[in-house]
Amino acid sequence: MKDGIHPNYREVVFQDMSCGFRFVSRSTVQTKETTEFEGKSYPLVKLDVSSESHPFYTGAQNKILDTQGRVEKFNTKFGRFKKTAS
Repeated sequence: MKDGIHPNYREVVFQDMSCGFRFVSRSTVQTKETTEFEGKSYPLVKLDVSSESHPFYTGAQNKILDTQGRVEKFNTKFGRFKKTAS
């Protein structure tokens, strides 16, 4: 590989700012902040959402219960346009 043309691929700490969850992964992201994690200094990337706080992964998402079936909803909404047999 040629020198000087590839981004710096290194270990980085990602921190979820909503819950404080932190994990180490490899990335080429550029950052100015650093943090200590498990006794070692790493560049720090701050995230708004991670798998620890996202509703899809935590199971805290709002579940919409369908009280009527889809066909009944459709018929209620568009039943007046129904053609009558002649």
